[in-house]
Formats: sequence, C-alpha cells, structure tokens
Amino acid sequence: MARDHDGHAGAVLMAFVLGAVSGAAVALLWAPNVGEDTRRLLGEKVREGRERAADAARQGREFASRQRESLTTAIDRGREAYQSERDKGEDATEAPA
Repeated sequence: MARDHDGHAGAVLMAFVLGAVSGAAVALLWAPNVGEDTRRLLGEKVREGRERAADAARQGREFASRQRESLTTAIDRGREAYQSERDKGEDATEAPA
C-alpha cells in the first residue's frame, strides 16, 4: 500500500507546483507595475515553470524506470526460486524409496 501512496505524492506535488505558478501569475497580473515589466516578469516565471515541469517529468520517468527494473528483478528472482523448489520436489519424488 505504501507504494501506491508514493505515486499519489508525485501527483500532489505537481498540483501544488502548478497551483503556486498559477497563483504567482495572478498576483503579477494584479500587481501595480508597468505592463511591460509585468509581461517580462511573467514570461520569466513561465519559462522557469516550464523548466521545473520538464525536470519533474524527467525525474518521474527515472523513478518509474527504476521501479520497473526493481519489479522485473523481483519477478525473475521469484521465478528462479519457484523453479528451484519445483526441481527439488521432482528430484525427491524420482528418488528410489
């Protein structure tokens, strides 16, 4: 169950970041600055937000890749253990009594 919670944590973090960026954009639009300054500042914040979103997406892909590798390794080890125990059981039944 803890692993399910980790997936939701990323979504919550992304929602928080998007909310913060949206809030900053609204605050800038209502700020008493010259329009040109506001547009420049807003453009900078949008670029920063895009970079952060791209970085978060990259980290998410890396996390998913690591989890997929761990799961694949665990499945392979489980299959090997099952096959080993199965072979031991077959050897025991084939041995003369």
